[in-house]
Amino acid sequence: MQELADIVDKKNFMKTILLFLALISFCASAQTTAPTIVTYGNPITLETAKKVMTAAEAFAISKHWTVVIAVVDNGGNLVLLQKLDNTQIGSIDLAIGKAKTANNFKRPTKAIEDAVAGGGIGLRMLAAPGVVPLEGGEPIYLDGKIIGAIGVSGMQATQDAEVSRAGVAVLK
Repeated sequence: MQELADIVDKKNFMKTILLFLALISFCASAQTTAPTIVTYGNPITLETAKKVMTAAEAFAISKHWTVVIAVVDNGGNLVLLQKLDNTQIGSIDLAIGKAKTANNFKRPTKAIEDAVAGGGIGLRMLAAPGVVPLEGGEPIYLDGKIIGAIGVSGMQATQDAEVSRAGVAVLK
């Protein structure tokens, strides 16, 4: 009878050790690194804003798209604004709003649009003052820091975003 008890104890001991090792392995794999915090750098210069604007405008013209393009600094202040001929007037405020939203929330406005479209907790973004939850706004980075943002409006939101990305691509 004692031999049976010794065998059971050894089996329980081995099970306990295996369970413990599995738990340690799980915990080690579940650990994640802290998310990178995006910071603001110096405000975008007029020269850099012009480069971004020129690239975005050239892309829009090549597609025959009528858009408004806005560039803001990292404080959300308007630096440049261009309205291509025959663009709807309502796109002026939307382009500025998209640029400010991308800058102030440190992410493309598509991320906010997706959060709102997902419903639930994402709908709280609609209560944030000044948020324009429409695709077409992109932060502008220099040396890994946000120096401002670009916002585009006038076409479908996906097309506005293409123009925005063409603008920021000039700095990569």
